[in-house]
Amino acid sequence: MNATMSLEKTKHYPVMLNQVLSIISPQHGGTFIDCTFGGGGYSQAILKFPETKVFAIDRDKLTQKHANILVKRFPKRFNFFQEKFSNLSKVVQQHVNPRAVIFDLGLSSIQLSDKERGFSFESKNFLNMEMGINEYSAYDVINTLDKEHLATIIKVLGEEKDGRLIANKIDKYRRKKPIKTSQDLASIINDAKKNYNKYKKNPATKTFQAIRIFVNKELTELILGLIEAAKLLSNGGVLIVVSFHSLEDRIVKNFFNLYSNLRKNPSRYLPIKVSKSSLFKQISKKPLVADVKEVNENIRSRSAKLRYAIRNNNSFFYPDEFKKKFVNYLELEGGRI
Repeated sequence: MNATMSLEKTKHYPVMLNQVLSIISPQHGGTFIDCTFGGGGYSQAILKFPETKVFAIDRDKLTQKHANILVKRFPKRFNFFQEKFSNLSKVVQQHVNPRAVIFDLGLSSIQLSDKERGFSFESKNFLNMEMGINEYSAYDVINTLDKEHLATIIKVLGEEKDGRLIANKIDKYRRKKPIKTSQDLASIINDAKKNYNKYKKNPATKTFQAIRIFVNKELTELILGLIEAAKLLSNGGVLIVVSFHSLEDRIVKNFFNLYSNLRKNPSRYLPIKVSKSSLFKQISKKPLVADVKEVNENIRSRSAKLRYAIRNNNSFFYPDEFKKKFVNYLELEGGRI
């Protein structure tokens, strides 16, 4: 009972849970892959149905304590792996035949609320921003990366028009002494943008997003994760992705549009060869969004967009066109496919 309560009392809200459950229908049983375990919200909800089994992964080692609770409760139905999206097929074998693969992207409420991780503007701890299994920290990026490269990261990954201005200000400060905390970084960014007024969000929001994405190679991992999921799923399997900012959603939208039945025909005179160009059946090109009640209960869900598609019985083929479309992100993050 204590284990159950400790998991349910964590301040973690699985975004658009009702919509996800409606799409995947766990009441009919089957195996499900939770690619962003976090606080265990999706996994726990699925495991409430007795004929289900869940494989969960998360790169963050701090999620292990939540996973251990479910391992105790469902030793034969729940498996957890500390791993990244790009290694999905290494921990989940091809013969698993999942009913659905679920991605809930971005920063979890648990990570954001942990001031020691450095994700928060107010954090006075080490400038970290690592989600887990990282090559470097935000401290390394901010204090050692070439000024021009830093400006590009902020501009592209943060969609921050003042990327160069901010990079110049960061470079000016770090020449005097290292920038050690998230609070210090936020202060420098605010100083760079001090002539701008009436921000709805903290002026450092976009830059923090850019640095976090770069540190964790989030776009590279998403691209690779979508490909891995397409490999694992078979006829009738569902791929669900919940994203929270335009870069993520653009990648997911394009993946489904390129490799689904709703792909735009390049010429009305040339029919698409479905057997070669389609991996999924997409019900709608428009994403689902959280309802008003959920937004009121969990403000994070306000920016959530849920897209999903159903795998067809065509054989998997490597999505070269998808790779080429987002090669700029892969090169910027240093990712390889």
